[in-house]
Amino acid sequence: MKTVIFKKPGIPKEALEIIENAKLPTLKEGQVKVKVIAANINPSDIMFIQGLYGLRPQLPSPAGFEGVGIVEEVSEGVQIKKGTKVSFASIGAWAEYAITEEASLIPIPPNIPDEVAAQLFVNPFTAFALLHEANLGEDDFLLLTAGGSTFSQLVIQLAAKQGIKTICTVRRDTQIAQLKELGAHAVINTEKDDLIKSVMALTEKKGAKVCMDAVGGKLAGEALHCLAKGGKMLVYGMLSLQESTLHNGIMIFKNLKVEGFWLTTWLKYTDSNVVKKVAQDVITAFSKKELKVFIEKEYSLDEIKQAVQHADSEGRKGKIIVKV
Repeated sequence: MKTVIFKKPGIPKEALEIIENAKLPTLKEGQVKVKVIAANINPSDIMFIQGLYGLRPQLPSPAGFEGVGIVEEVSEGVQIKKGTKVSFASIGAWAEYAITEEASLIPIPPNIPDEVAAQLFVNPFTAFALLHEANLGEDDFLLLTAGGSTFSQLVIQLAAKQGIKTICTVRRDTQIAQLKELGAHAVINTEKDDLIKSVMALTEKKGAKVCMDAVGGKLAGEALHCLAKGGKMLVYGMLSLQESTLHNGIMIFKNLKVEGFWLTTWLKYTDSNVVKKVAQDVITAFSKKELKVFIEKEYSLDEIKQAVQHADSEGRKGKIIVKV
């Protein structure tokens, strides 16, 4: 079996290697073996390989958190049938085969393409879950840092259907048209325009009710100033690799809240009925083609170093997919 591993944390294009004759461990109760068709590359994958993620790798470690494949083998107590096409979450998706828990499988309808099914878990679940946590209503303003990301693109589309007005930050004008076409109310190029002044002008000086921040650093500090009184910042990433600059006075006198969000924790502690509804909403939305995701390029498993380098580059308009 061919699989991608890393023996020590580091820059992915340097740390990753391909093992040709890797062996999978024996299935434990509740586990399944999946023959991988395609896998996705997320920022969380990059951070995991660098040793900067919430889950620490057990070295040597496989890589890749999500993909799509066919259930090939099941253990005792598993209800899903062999031959079922599934979206799955597992540490080790960048491989010809992966082992995961049955609870981490989502059966895929035949009308969802493989390159879409390969990215059904992390970003769509996070988008639906964070909008649930944001509890926004029609005409409320939502500020999204890293507005060009796949996550933000999904939130823009979901928010537009609910009448929520999204304001997105980007660093390149080339991303603006795509985001507005998806339903963004406004897009601000922070390399050219003042974020705080722009948001306050767009919201008639009221500010955004919620900000979803994936960047951290200076931008997160500026985004905090853009919040309305009683507003909330939901932090789900740190793409800048810099701690957020939070202004205590602004937080105190505007009664602001800052909350962290990690999908793993949310899935663990959220009511199971809410999680089931999110899963059903994700599948329904993609089955009915109510949501768009964009693919920039596909690579083979043997091209994993080029793939992760491309995925970690700036200015992409879509996901990088690894075809197995």
